[in-house]
Amino acid sequence: MSNPSASNTDTETLAPIAADLTALNTLGLASAARAYVRLVSPAQLPALTALARQHGRLFVLGGGSNVVLPAHMEGLVAHMAIPGIRLLEARADAWIVEAGAGENWHGFVDTCLRNGWDGLENLALIPGTVGASPVQNIGAYGVELDQRFLGLNAWDVVRGEMVAMSARDCRFAYRDSRFKHDEPGRWAIVSVRFALPRPWRPVLDYPDVKRHPALAGGDSVSARAIFDAVCGIRREKLPDPAVIGNAGSFFKNPIVTAERHAALRQRFPDLVSYAQADGRYKLAAGWLIDRCGWKGRAMGKAGVHDRQALVLVNRGGATAADIMALAEAIRTDVSARYGVELEAEPVRP
Repeated sequence: MSNPSASNTDTETLAPIAADLTALNTLGLASAARAYVRLVSPAQLPALTALARQHGRLFVLGGGSNVVLPAHMEGLVAHMAIPGIRLLEARADAWIVEAGAGENWHGFVDTCLRNGWDGLENLALIPGTVGASPVQNIGAYGVELDQRFLGLNAWDVVRGEMVAMSARDCRFAYRDSRFKHDEPGRWAIVSVRFALPRPWRPVLDYPDVKRHPALAGGDSVSARAIFDAVCGIRREKLPDPAVIGNAGSFFKNPIVTAERHAALRQRFPDLVSYAQADGRYKLAAGWLIDRCGWKGRAMGKAGVHDRQALVLVNRGGATAADIMALAEAIRTDVSARYGVELEAEPVRP
């Protein structure tokens, strides 16, 4: 079985190889692909369409931080690695920056700050690639991707053509987008454009950020100070995938109506929740899971992290089935106690 990083590096053609994907998913699940290609240039995309038709099924893999991979991947696996970061325009109201879908997200945020293109600092240290960020509509510490998003280019694998999409085209919602609902393998996001606001203003509303001692200066703090603080908060709360396999937050925070929230608060006065602009309430999934007694517990080779109940971990040798069985047990308990349905964030091909 070949080393995935060594294949398809500089040609317009693609030659699939059998590849081990274990090191390409942050859960560290043993997984192998019969047919794997690595995309490093838009020039390879017409060949991708031809191969997808030949293999009948396509899965586009980014940083592997939001997937639960099976032991054997059928069809074609395309590893998105198209690089590049550039300033497209310096407008009076925004820096317009474009990044290739294969760029590491955290590295991209850091590069933007080094160039004075502030605005993404609250999203520091989120694992994955730039191309995966619109799929999930990533968000953290008071900022969501769609607040900084301008547009993207995606390859329509079925039609064999490049398509430019606006925020409206992407149909963003909380941790959601059209890419989670359109037919699997239809789109390969190639590049993403961001509008980073000028003048820049810090976003310090999120409780963990507001309480951080390094950010006590309020509006006088720098984007780099927020970046460093967010990195520290995330490292304290979330395990490093290099140390123990995990996919970050495994469940979305459920959103309920005001009426449902009032009923829950009456039964559970210490319920952790956040009011939303539309009158609904977002519940803290980690709190729900913790109160059901799952923090630090294990089911065989899969477990719940002992510091963050939202994080499921591979304790060594876990399979996709192990992870999903644990997730289902948690969902069942939360539903039985609170009448709230949890939805998993990671994709299962």
